Parts: sequence; C-alpha cells; structure tokens
Amino acid sequence: MRPIRIVLGWQLIATLALTLVFGFLWGMHGALSAALGGAVNLIAGGAFAFMASRSRASTAGEALRGIFRAEALKIILILVLLPTMLANYREIVHVAFFTSFVITVVIFATAIAVRDPQEDK
Repeated sequence: MRPIRIVLGWQLIATLALTLVFGFLWGMHGALSAALGGAVNLIAGGAFAFMASRSRASTAGEALRGIFRAEALKIILILVLLPTMLANYREIVHVAFFTSFVITVVIFATAIAVRDPQEDK
C-alpha cells in the first residue's frame, strides 16, 4: 500500500500547485475549480486504496477480483463526482477543473512504476 500512499501524496501536491496557479490566473473560482478537479481523483484514489487494502487474497484470482472491484468503485465515484461538481458549481472554470482532473489521473496511473523498498528486503 506504500506506493498508493506515495501516489496519493503526489496527487495532493499537484492539486495544491494547480490550485495556486489557477488561483493566480482566474482568482478564487479558478483556484476552487482546480481544487475540485484534483479532489475528484483524490477521493476516488483513496476509495481505491481502501478497497484494495481490505482484500485478503490467497490466490491470484482473488487478488485480481479485489483489484477489479476497487477499480470499479474508483470509476463509479469519478462518474458520479464529475457531473455533480459541474452541475452544482456554476462559476466553475472548466480549464482549471479539467486540467487538474487530467493531471491527477495521469499521476495515479504512475502508481505501477512506484516501487516499495520494503518488498526488496
């Protein structure tokens, strides 16, 4: 689970940085839009990590089933949160929101490349 925590940390840092950048460019609405875009993936990624960590697999098939369930939950949360935020925040700055969202999606995809030094021992 350490690689997922590292990636969630990267997502948080990217979201904060983008919040500052878009806040400077578009003010409060730009900052809030960037924060919401990143928050979608932070929430979904956190749910993925929680669900995946609860899986106690003894076979490869059970491990895959647990990961697929966690991924399904992540996708469902994204599909619910994106339109909810877009519909409820009328002053949203779309460029900030979607830029932050896409960058945090790409960061989550890098989790596969993060190695856990504890596993090497």
